[in-house]
Amino acid sequence: MTLKEVLTYFKEHKNEANLSGMVRFGINIQKTYGLSIPELRALAKIIGTDHELALSLYKSGIHEGKVLASIIDDPLLVTEKQMESWVKGFNSWDVTDAATTNLFDLTPFAWKKAKEWTKRKPEYEKRAGFTIMAGLAVHDLVSPDEKFEEFYPYIIKESVDERNFVRKAVNWALRNIGKRSFKLNKSAIKVSEELLKLNSKSANWIAKDAIRELKGETAKRRIRASEKKIQ
Repeated sequence: MTLKEVLTYFKEHKNEANLSGMVRFGINIQKTYGLSIPELRALAKIIGTDHELALSLYKSGIHEGKVLASIIDDPLLVTEKQMESWVKGFNSWDVTDAATTNLFDLTPFAWKKAKEWTKRKPEYEKRAGFTIMAGLAVHDLVSPDEKFEEFYPYIIKESVDERNFVRKAVNWALRNIGKRSFKLNKSAIKVSEELLKLNSKSANWIAKDAIRELKGETAKRRIRASEKKIQ
């Protein structure tokens, strides 16, 4: 499909009713047509992998175009320059999460950017660093546990950031790391307990939520399944 055809598809499938629901979930609906993620994934299957179209879609500035771009792009063709360009255009948590967990976490630059971006001041750029971590914990089937433990200092440092979309991303990264293996489960719980000692409402929330999930039976089942994939 061409860029023009995709944009025409967006216009023809515009769903005003979905927009109010998106707002309730904290999604920025600027330049949005209200298409659902299942609709975009179905469209992506028709398009297939298309790096050039992905670049054009993201550049269009249309909300659905940015999300779709993250699904159809080829991670092996993504450059650091592209990642930096996209991250500066993040204006909604769902676009941030789509780009980082559909695409960026599969690139050769994922580990580097995860650490770099947690140091950024803009809310969505900082969030992106932690959502890449969350994505890596699920999609990287070869890196050792020790490499994931390198993320802990970044998690601890930024756990005191009170901004909603940052603290939720920090929590997500910590929980996903802790569900990767039994060794990481133990160390992630230990990190969570360290966060409880900080004088921070954000760190306290992150820690309690993480501990509750990581000590649960559902997390243990996921770890068993995850370890089978990694072996």
